[in-house]
Amino acid sequence: MKNCIPLLVLLLISIFFLTFCSQHSEYLNRADELAHEFIIVDGHVDLPYRLRNNWADISQRTDQGDFDYVRAREGGLDAPFMSIYVPVEYQEKGGAKALADSLIDMVVGLTDEHPDKFALASSPSEVRSNFDKGLISFPMGIENGAAIEGDLANLVHFYDRGIRYITLAHARDNRISDSSYDTTANTHEGLSAFGEKVVREMNRLGIMVDVSHITDSAFYDVMEVTEAPAIASHSSCRHFTPGWERNMSDEMIKRLAENGGVIMINFGSSFLDESSRKSGDKLRDEIAEYFEEENLDRSQPQAQVYAREQFQQYYDYATVSRAADHIDHVVDLVGVEHVGLGSDFDGVGNTLPEGLKDASMMPNLLAELLERGYTAEEIEKICSGNIFRVWSQVDETAGNLQE
Repeated sequence: MKNCIPLLVLLLISIFFLTFCSQHSEYLNRADELAHEFIIVDGHVDLPYRLRNNWADISQRTDQGDFDYVRAREGGLDAPFMSIYVPVEYQEKGGAKALADSLIDMVVGLTDEHPDKFALASSPSEVRSNFDKGLISFPMGIENGAAIEGDLANLVHFYDRGIRYITLAHARDNRISDSSYDTTANTHEGLSAFGEKVVREMNRLGIMVDVSHITDSAFYDVMEVTEAPAIASHSSCRHFTPGWERNMSDEMIKRLAENGGVIMINFGSSFLDESSRKSGDKLRDEIAEYFEEENLDRSQPQAQVYAREQFQQYYDYATVSRAADHIDHVVDLVGVEHVGLGSDFDGVGNTLPEGLKDASMMPNLLAELLERGYTAEEIEKICSGNIFRVWSQVDETAGNLQE
């Protein structure tokens, strides 16, 4: 009889495991259906700057980066906001507007070269129309307001070129706002006087104000100035990364919800989990030391291979479940109407979590939400309904201000 007990335990474990796998498979199958039934908008994909440095034919499956047509189709990603990223060096040496224009040209070129796959989109209705035609939409947002080079007229220029949000600052303070990453300065103690004018002009034109990357003080300044809902296009919850200003505190998320806005969850592991963030900081320091010892530039292929291998071997990756935890946290704080998806694909390097490594894996996150009891209606809001609402309200505000 004693010999039978271990066999019975093994049998029970096997039954539980098979039942769990079957249920998970059902959730995943349903998630895949929903991913292709609903429009999925991603608030931030750094494809243009990636292609600027390492060109690839993204109309085909590629062996680099996180986004291409094939993987987006597999994952049901229909409208990734193309990030027109302007590094801080351009706000210091000049050429920020020219760089932004060149990246916009690139996005336009991709839609011209592959009209059967990609199309521009400057409104929710255009995204829906493209979806009905079987096309992936490329709405655009500028990352780093330094691109306007201190001239409000350039906001009109970029609006006319299809830009529909602007991240006010990036890694350093600029003329508009202080940056959460800039620990050496607090230039304006929030939003500058010029920054207030920028926010008002963005409201008037119909450009969404993106509060990712800015300081807490600047965020609250934006909340006081803006007449339209704002977005955090690729930020996560500071609740899981205590003290890290790049993510949003509970109080900020509540204030953003009062404003009618939406926080779009960043998938980078360092945004999702404190242990990942600390692990990444340690690895980056070690890799930088190695580059210096070997006289390597981080842009060299050899250096990139080394960094990738180090991360794959030693980095403490978060999981797709942790990304769902962030969505849960926002929903518990302010409701399902104020959360979306902002992956930061092609922008967070080697730090994407297990189960969310590229655009093909979007259904894994939806499966997590289904397993946690989210309804299809709630998932559709997270995928696109919430950002469409904000985008439409920004357009409506602009119309009223222009009357």
